[in-house]
Amino acid sequence: MALTLVVFAGFYATPRHTVHYANTLAQALHGQLVLLHVNRASMFDPYALVAESYHQDELNSQTNTAAALYRLAEELHTQPTVEIATDLLPEVAQDLAKRHHPALFVLSQPATEPTDSNVAQGCAELLRAGHFPLLLVPPTTPTDQPPRRILIAADAEPFALAANAQPMRQLLALPGMELIVAHVSSGVEDDAGCSAALHAVQLSGLVQGLPTPALRGYEHDNYAQGVLAAVQDTQADLVIVLARERSYLGELFHQSVTARLLAHCPVPVLVLPVATPAAAPNPDQLTTAAQITNSVISGLMPAN
Repeated sequence: MALTLVVFAGFYATPRHTVHYANTLAQALHGQLVLLHVNRASMFDPYALVAESYHQDELNSQTNTAAALYRLAEELHTQPTVEIATDLLPEVAQDLAKRHHPALFVLSQPATEPTDSNVAQGCAELLRAGHFPLLLVPPTTPTDQPPRRILIAADAEPFALAANAQPMRQLLALPGMELIVAHVSSGVEDDAGCSAALHAVQLSGLVQGLPTPALRGYEHDNYAQGVLAAVQDTQADLVIVLARERSYLGELFHQSVTARLLAHCPVPVLVLPVATPAAAPNPDQLTTAAQITNSVISGLMPAN
């Protein structure tokens, strides 16, 4: 099944650069490209409390934007679809997902922290709604070839790929791809943690059917800085970070490790939504839980 990549498009140098990178990636994956242009991103309709004429005026002004976006599309080899919206609202995001079934959203790396980017915030809403993978592209990334060396930043915690992350396995399976698992430890060299990180990646199915990735360990007190050091050491041209549900829902574009990587990584960062598998409780845990439950119920019962 052909993958669909939705790229946030614009006419300045940085978003145009991102469009051309997404175009190259779509070609390598034999996928489809959608150019999406929005003026703003918001959880609420900014026109809800003003006269409809204001909205209509902006819609009319979109005609020239659409024409320019179609001309941009003609420069590409993937024959992309063009989508234009004045505002990226939750219902707009849901409609895009329903019509295009995107495997990936692609946007430019913000010049400052992602929290300062309106489009990044809008993309966060897309991710909250559907847990879609997200790719941020720095303005210095070469656009003439897809990635050839991918660094997977992993810890020892087991994970399972979210349903919407499964299609991105096709990226790792591109011909000639080199995969490296990097584990960052703090304060001590942790060979056991490194091997556990590799084992977690293998168990997840992310690299199923592919050669075993190389394994590298890095010691750094700051995890984000450790991953950046791994990127430099391995000369990776794309980094995969695993965003578990807890961070995807509340911390992705805030003061988190992932946010710092998104803002400062010199190569594209692919954020994959993953889930932490639920561990089956052992019998002792079940017995303790039952005892606590019985105590609570007894305490709630009226005295005779």
